[in-house]
Amino acid sequence: MSRRTIVAGNWKMNKTVVETRRLLIELSNKLVGMTTRAHVLVFPTAVSLETAVDAARGTPIAVGAQNVHWEDSGAFTGEVSVPMLEAVGVTHVLIGHSERRSLFGETDEEVRRKLLRVLGSDLTPVVCLGETLEQREVGETEDVVTRQLDIGLGGVGVERAGRIVLAYEPIWAIGTGKTASPEMANDVHRLIRRRLDGMFGSVAAEIPVLYGGSVKPDNAAALMSESDVDGALVGGASLDAASFAKIVGSAP
Repeated sequence: MSRRTIVAGNWKMNKTVVETRRLLIELSNKLVGMTTRAHVLVFPTAVSLETAVDAARGTPIAVGAQNVHWEDSGAFTGEVSVPMLEAVGVTHVLIGHSERRSLFGETDEEVRRKLLRVLGSDLTPVVCLGETLEQREVGETEDVVTRQLDIGLGGVGVERAGRIVLAYEPIWAIGTGKTASPEMANDVHRLIRRRLDGMFGSVAAEIPVLYGGSVKPDNAAALMSESDVDGALVGGASLDAASFAKIVGSAP
């Protein structure tokens, strides 16, 4: 089965509301007439989501949120819920990004709770996983990634697994300028694919696995040409319309 190719931009804590609209207009203009099979997705900040949805209307760009809570409402200061995101009009949401895990203490169990709630809605979850430099250097990549899959996707039935998007983001390659070679990335993607096969059987073939970790215009094509890499989760390069459009254009 041919999985969909996705090129997503995580804007992190960047761009004001005005800058968000401007960037989306610039990006949509650059995508006009571009021949690509990639689905294009951006994750602006929470305060800019409504503006982003409005600016992306009528374009090939989908809009997602960077985080979500597993409860629909309550005393959770600073959080956003699934119903709130649905009301704004986003279609996707990031879950378990490495910065949420490392900076804010998000656990695999919390990732699981968020994922199960999102799967109870019409939103598409993009679940992130990956190892630190220390874990890679001591040979723990397989153990770490397997644990994140087993716990984070625990309780997801086969009937809903095909709705999930995964993003492998080696933490040591995020914002450091270091990038896994295409072969290194594909090795871990192949590991993820084997584990998904064991968890979900034939449905695993429907789950895209993106690569995220210092993806730039000059390395995107090589990374996305690997057999088990189904697209990219882009950080800093997605904040510039020209750079991000080049990455989208390099998708096979």
